[in-house]
Amino acid sequence: IADRLLRSMTENDVIARMEGDEFICFMTNAGSEEEVTERVRQLLSVFEEPFELNDIPVHVTMSIGVKLIHEDMRIHDAGLAVQQADYALSRVKELGKNGYLFFVPEMNDRPLERITLEHDMRKALTRGEFELYYQPQVDMSTCRIVGMEALVRWNHPERGLIPPGEFISLAEENGFIVALGTWIMEEACRQNKQWQDEGLERIPVSVNLSVRQFEMNNLTETVQEVLQRTGLEPQYLDLEITESMTMEVSRASQTLRKLKDMGVAISIDDFGTGYSSLHYLKNFPIHRLKIDRSFVRDLQQDPNDAAIVSAIIALGHNMNMQVIAEGVETKEQLVFLQNNQCDNIQGYYFSPPLPRSGFESLFRRYCNQEAMQCFVHK
Repeated sequence: IADRLLRSMTENDVIARMEGDEFICFMTNAGSEEEVTERVRQLLSVFEEPFELNDIPVHVTMSIGVKLIHEDMRIHDAGLAVQQADYALSRVKELGKNGYLFFVPEMNDRPLERITLEHDMRKALTRGEFELYYQPQVDMSTCRIVGMEALVRWNHPERGLIPPGEFISLAEENGFIVALGTWIMEEACRQNKQWQDEGLERIPVSVNLSVRQFEMNNLTETVQEVLQRTGLEPQYLDLEITESMTMEVSRASQTLRKLKDMGVAISIDDFGTGYSSLHYLKNFPIHRLKIDRSFVRDLQQDPNDAAIVSAIIALGHNMNMQVIAEGVETKEQLVFLQNNQCDNIQGYYFSPPLPRSGFESLFRRYCNQEAMQCFVHK
C-alpha cells in the first residue's frame, strides 16, 4: 500500500502511516481545490489495479478525507486540520467507501461523544479494557450446557461497562472491528482451552464474525493461526455469520468450505432477518441455524412469528442442521420450542451473558444432568 502511495507523491510531499490501515498525506504546493481534487483522483486510481498475493488478485479500495490548509496556518492548528480530515474520511465511509470528500464546517456537527468514543476505542485494546462475557447454550433433549457464545464488553475507565450496541457499529465503520474481532476470537479460544485443561466438559465456543472479517482474504489463515496459538481443537470453535455475508456466493462458498475443511463449525446468526434466499443453505456447509430473537419474543402473541419459528426448525432439521433459538426469556417460549423440537436454547430464561468467573461457576454447577434439569424447569 505504502509503495503505491509513494509513487503518486511529489518529492516535496510527506506521507506517513498513522495506524492500522490509515495513512496521512501532506501535499505541498497543491494550489487550488481543483488541483487538489485532481491529485486525490489520481490517488484513487492507483488502487484500481489489483495487488497480487501468491498469484491471486486482491482488490483494495480507498477512502480519502481532505482538509485544505493555508500557508499562514499556525503550528497548533495542525492537529485540528488532521482531525477535520478524519471527520471527512469518516463521512466517506458512512456513504459507502471508495471515494473522497473535502471537510466542510457542517462535519463539526458530528457528536463529540462519538468522536471521543472512537478515539478511546483505538487505545482500549492495548490497555486491556475489553472483556468477554459468555452466555450458555442448552440442549433441549439432554438438559445440558452444550455450548457458549462469547460476547464482548468494554470496561471504559470513565464510563464503566459499555455494551456492544454502543461501539460495535462504530468499530465496523472505522475498520477497528478487524483487530477487535481477531482479539475476541483468540481470547474465546484461549479461555475455552483453559477450561478444558482444568477438566470442564468440552463444549464449543461461538464467536461472531463481522462483515469486514469475513471479507478478509486471509480469514482462514487467521483462524488457523488463532487455533494454533491457543491449542484449541477446531471442532470447539463455532463461527457465526449473518445471511447477508453469503450474498457474494462464489467468495463465500470458498471461504466457508475452507473453514469446514479445517473442522470449524459455521452457524447462520439472526436467521430469517437478512438475505432471503435459501440457495446458500443447500450449497454452503452450514452446521446450525440460529433463530433471531425478534421471532422468539412474540411467538406466543403473534401466530405469524410462531409459524416462522416452526418452519425454521423444520427446515433446519430436514437439511440435517441443528437449530438454536436465541432470546428465550419466558417459560411459555421454552415450552413452545420444546414442543417443536428445537435443539438448543439460549437466553435470559437460563442465564444472561456472564463474565468469565460467573460462567465458570455456572458451568461447574450444572455439569451434571440432574442439576441442569432443575435449571431448565425452574
